[in-house]
Amino acid sequence: MVLMNRLIVSLDIDDFAKANQLIDVLSSEVSHFKVGIAPFVDFGDKLLEKLNLAGKKVFLDLKFHDIPNTVKNAALACARKGVFMMNVHCLGGRRMMEAAMEGVNAANVKSRPLLLGVTILTSMTKDDMQAIGMQGEVQQKVLELATLAKSSGLDGVVASAQEAGMIKRELGQDFLVVTPGIRPIWAMNKKEDQRRVLTPSQAIAAGADYIVVGRPIIQAESPLEAAKKIMQELEGVVSGKK
Repeated sequence: MVLMNRLIVSLDIDDFAKANQLIDVLSSEVSHFKVGIAPFVDFGDKLLEKLNLAGKKVFLDLKFHDIPNTVKNAALACARKGVFMMNVHCLGGRRMMEAAMEGVNAANVKSRPLLLGVTILTSMTKDDMQAIGMQGEVQQKVLELATLAKSSGLDGVVASAQEAGMIKRELGQDFLVVTPGIRPIWAMNKKEDQRRVLTPSQAIAAGADYIVVGRPIIQAESPLEAAKKIMQELEGVVSGKK
C-alpha cells in the first residue's frame, strides 16, 4: 500500500470555506479524507462533492447504531454517494452489521465502500467501559467486537493502534484495521479527549492499515508541512530507519 494512501486526514472543521481551503492545501500529499458527523451535518453533500471533484477518497465516519432496517437503509444511501469507506458501531450487534452489509451491496455501485465496525472508541478507558456496564479489559472487548464484525461479513474495524497487532494476529492480515487517536511525537502533549494513542510510526508498525489524523494537521500552523512530517515518519518505518 502506498504510504500516502495510509494517511486519512480528518476534516473536523466547522467552517466550509476553511474545509475547502484545507483540501486544496493538502491535495498534493493527501489522497484520503474523513468526513465525520459534525461536518456532515453542517455541510452535507457539499463537502463530499468537493472531495469527489478533487479526486479524493472519502471515509464517511457516521458510526451508525440503530435497528437493522434503519442501518441497512442508511448504509445503502452512503454507498450511493460513492464513498470509499464507512462505518457502523459493533455494539449494534450481528443482525445490524449484517443488515448494513446488505445495504452496501444493494447499492449496486461500481466499487462498493469498505464497511468497518467501530469497536471501543479511542476516547474510552476501562473505567469508561465499566460506567456503562461493560466488564473486562479494553483489549479483550475490542477483540470480541472485532471478531463479531468479521463473522458478520465486515471488511475491518476501527480500533486504537494499541489493539491493531492483536487484531491482525487473531483475525488475519486481510482484515482491515483503521486507527484514530494518532498523535505524532511533536503533538503528544495535545491528546485532548483521546486516551489510547500511539504515534503514526508506532501505529503502522503495530499493523494499522490506515491512520486517521485530525487536529495535529488541521490545527497546525502549516497543515501541509505537518502532513509531510507524518509521511516522512511513515517512510522511516518502511525503510527501517526507525
